[in-house]
Amino acid sequence: MNRARWNRRGFLRAAAAAGMLGLSGRVARAEPPPETTTIRLVHDPSICIAPQYLAEELLRGEGFTRVEYVPFNGVDSDPYRLLADKRADLNLDAAPALVPAIDSSLPIVVLAGIHGGCYELFAKGPVKGIKDLKGKRIAITTVGAGEQVFIASMMAYVGMDPRKDAIWLEGHSQPETMSLFVDGKADAFLGFPPQPQQLRAQRAGHVIVNTSQDRPWSQYFCCMVAGRRDFVRTNPVATKRALRAILKATDICIREPERAARYLADKGYVSDQAVALEVLKDVSYRPWRSFDPEATLRFYALRLHEVGMIKSTPQKILERGTDWRFLNELKRELKA
Repeated sequence: MNRARWNRRGFLRAAAAAGMLGLSGRVARAEPPPETTTIRLVHDPSICIAPQYLAEELLRGEGFTRVEYVPFNGVDSDPYRLLADKRADLNLDAAPALVPAIDSSLPIVVLAGIHGGCYELFAKGPVKGIKDLKGKRIAITTVGAGEQVFIASMMAYVGMDPRKDAIWLEGHSQPETMSLFVDGKADAFLGFPPQPQQLRAQRAGHVIVNTSQDRPWSQYFCCMVAGRRDFVRTNPVATKRALRAILKATDICIREPERAARYLADKGYVSDQAVALEVLKDVSYRPWRSFDPEATLRFYALRLHEVGMIKSTPQKILERGTDWRFLNELKRELKA
């Protein structure tokens, strides 16, 4: 098997062969150049946001001469704070986490949904469902972190109050948080790739919710693209071009997961190419063409508003924090 690096030329050739740089490439060349030739995205260790990394060479093809990945360690900063502080321009993250960020008036705007569920809620002992979490210890990185918001929305959906019905244990880093669960100090843990694969290899606990399979979670986007509001407003051409590159990269995950996994490994974004391939095959990247991103945010905003975790109504969240113009144009252009 040829293990040679998938270089820039090979990557773009593969994308073209998959039909991703055809008509849309001509349209891109006919557009004005981006207002800025620098684009900064948040670097997060989750494999499921592979399109953000696969898009690197496609972004260069869209006219960005400088593509940066700003480190996010999950402890000292919030990924959306990187946007608010003007250290990053775009970010892919879980839909439930976007809702409190918008509610707290962070200057972000959601641009598109990328893929379906990738999170899995693991539990131990007699915990067989969400309602069994009442009074149980749940491992999270920090209070208010994305995984706590996701679990809270699940609890709210079944009529529980996440502020009262669970004991939240902070691990302060992703490895330490998972260790709380593995070591038996916590009863439940919400993992994202590659954590579920690691937990299964260790035979640690059992899955009570798989967001890629279990309804209603499987009906909504998991990860979505958000941008810094002032970047989107002042750089509409750059925003559209950047989003187009990410959506094309999403299609590569669908059509060529093997080569996508190899690219991630070659670039050092993953340590285990086999695990990356497993994730890319398991996660559904097709929903960007069919799911309603507005319905996703409305669903999670309603759950969190019901239990008092956000003050804004779902409609206010949508009015304040979304902009679907670029997505709607690109759906037509890419013949979604």
